[in-house]
Amino acid sequence: MSPRGKIDMTKGSILRVSLLFALPICAGNILQLLYITVDTMVIGNFCSAASLAAVGTSGQPVEIFLCLFMGIGNGVSILASQYTGSKDMQSLRRLIGTASTFLYLCALPLTIAGVALCPSLLRLMQVPADAFKAAVDYLRIIFLGLTANMGYNLNAGILRGLGDSRSTLLFLSASCVLNIALDLLLVAGLTWDVSGAALATTLAAACSWVLSILYLKKKYPELHYSPLPQKIDREMLGSVVRVGLPLGFNQSIYTVGHVFTQSLINAQGSVFIAACSVANRITGLANVATQSFASSATTFAGQNLGCGDYRRLKKGGVFLPFFTGAFTFCAAMLMLLFSHPLLGLFTQDMQVLAFAGLYLRVVLPFTWAFAVLNGIGCFINGMGRVAYPMAVNILMLWVIRIPAAYLISRYNGTYIMACFPISFLFGLLCMLAYYRTREWKELCQKAAHQENEAAGV
Repeated sequence: MSPRGKIDMTKGSILRVSLLFALPICAGNILQLLYITVDTMVIGNFCSAASLAAVGTSGQPVEIFLCLFMGIGNGVSILASQYTGSKDMQSLRRLIGTASTFLYLCALPLTIAGVALCPSLLRLMQVPADAFKAAVDYLRIIFLGLTANMGYNLNAGILRGLGDSRSTLLFLSASCVLNIALDLLLVAGLTWDVSGAALATTLAAACSWVLSILYLKKKYPELHYSPLPQKIDREMLGSVVRVGLPLGFNQSIYTVGHVFTQSLINAQGSVFIAACSVANRITGLANVATQSFASSATTFAGQNLGCGDYRRLKKGGVFLPFFTGAFTFCAAMLMLLFSHPLLGLFTQDMQVLAFAGLYLRVVLPFTWAFAVLNGIGCFINGMGRVAYPMAVNILMLWVIRIPAAYLISRYNGTYIMACFPISFLFGLLCMLAYYRTREWKELCQKAAHQENEAAGV
């Protein structure tokens, strides 16, 4: 590790460098979940079940508008890791300048569209009447702060590509403290209900963005980073779009599918929505390692592909996903063991608690499968080969999860969450099939060739 916190994932123990990279992201994800959880806890204890349902059902509309840009941001992170591995500083500068400018071209139209269209999206999702107005208020404030959200996530992706995952933990720590303080002031103190929670979240995101800008300028002067719009490098933008657009398209399809699934959940009423919202906070805690090690797998693949080390790629491509699965299984069982007192922190509504407990018992035992399939997919993405994970995700969602959710809702909507473990297991089988593809076999052949060269054969 360099003095600035950059991790070179082309050298040393795969487990060690992956842990060094993933643990700050894991801690950061916990902090993000913490201030989302604080929203839920404060609203659950100081507002009504309808307000809790309004916040719980508002995530998917934001994802719809962000998904394409988030795909582009992931493409930037992948390319940054590859240029870091090959030590191509000139391309890295061009990439960062182009991506930072592209942010503004996307942010304004997305903000306007989000503010204007969120009522229509919420109607499409069948949000109950008692939660509808609060959901609209919450979403409009979130959309007004969309630029800050996008800006922070782009900068965090750049830093991950550089191998610096530790800095984002510092940004999130500051924004988490700010968010909790504002939640207590605006919701519990001034009784601004969900509008206060949305404002707290928006201001916290702005804090993270500003801190990430200052950090990039101070710690990486060689990148010539600027938060102001610059001239776009068309060739570099083409590279970003070529890698990022399929990821964004994949996320778009996935997010639209989430809206369909959420609409089936919403049809069960505000109490059930509130229960799913609370349960998702617990499953989110169980899954923090999933996203952390997925980011590690992406950067690992990008850096080692950049330096042409196929032996290390082969080892990491098998080890990282399955280590993530084992870690996630242990975390999920721990959450399930303590689910009753954890759920009690969010609400004292007995109906909400009963449905939330059922959700956890059905979903948590299978989160390990999602961890493994996601780890394999992110490793493949890190090599710039985004088509296979995209195809698996489309099949997993549209061929398995949504039809399963629809069929379950026709007979007993209380168990609609069973569609998640069903799709996880299907997706896992599809991702495991990657190890039988020609692409993986070619990688193994290159690794074997390097082994022979190293042995002098």
